[in-house]
Amino acid sequence: MPLLQDRKGVSHHPALILGLLALPAGIVFLAFFLLPMVRLVLIGASGEEGAAAYLSMLTTPRHLESMIATVLLSLGVTLTALAISTVAGVFLVRHRFPGRAALVSLLTFPLAFPGVVIGFLVILLAGRQGLVGQVAQFLTGNKLVFAYSMAGLFVGYLYFSIPRVILTVMAAAEKLDPRLEEAARSLGAAPWRIVADIILPALKPGLIASGAICFATSMGAFGTAFTLATNIDVLPMTIYTEFTLSANIAGAASLSVILGLVTWAALALARSFSGSTVAASG
Repeated sequence: MPLLQDRKGVSHHPALILGLLALPAGIVFLAFFLLPMVRLVLIGASGEEGAAAYLSMLTTPRHLESMIATVLLSLGVTLTALAISTVAGVFLVRHRFPGRAALVSLLTFPLAFPGVVIGFLVILLAGRQGLVGQVAQFLTGNKLVFAYSMAGLFVGYLYFSIPRVILTVMAAAEKLDPRLEEAARSLGAAPWRIVADIILPALKPGLIASGAICFATSMGAFGTAFTLATNIDVLPMTIYTEFTLSANIAGAASLSVILGLVTWAALALARSFSGSTVAASG
């Protein structure tokens, strides 16, 4: 490998330069990711059950039910957000109308809210004194309250998931070639065939990536669940109760590792299908 020379003629090895440039990133990775994760794994196996604590997801009914409920909820939120955001995103890209920019801003505004605020908004919508309950009581005489159930958590998760998905869908829809659709129409293709054979395949990488982000975020979301957690038992709340109420630090650590592995597996699977980098946020 040839040496590099600076202005003074001093030679430097490229590998040494790259190593020095990567050193700050390596320190951050070691201090804020690798060491805490190793510590978490060790704590998870430090309880009375030892490494068998990682099997509690299968041997403890409450943990298994919590995991199943969390996965089903996250899948439901992901599929619903993809359906809504795909239709809305393609429409917003294809149509220009007064107020479009304001509408896009409103659709992405929930990204600015923390989970606790979103939970509070769900309570204002469907809580005991919420708008939905008041309207239902006026129309039927019975108050409808679902904020403190899985339905309320579904609405809250969907509220902050749609902006994440719709931004990715709009970015992918901008790259669609309208000439392909025009050619399909000229050949007599029905609208649903154009959607199924042209639009959706072109959006597939973006849909997979945004769906994985939506799923991973829903799996680990805590603030909204904590605000609404009257009759809700999802995995983040189970970890919280194990740590705070039961003082089961090893159990909480093992469940945290399992939750992280499930979300990592979802992101890795999406990356393999979409062929692009997928990262969770939130």
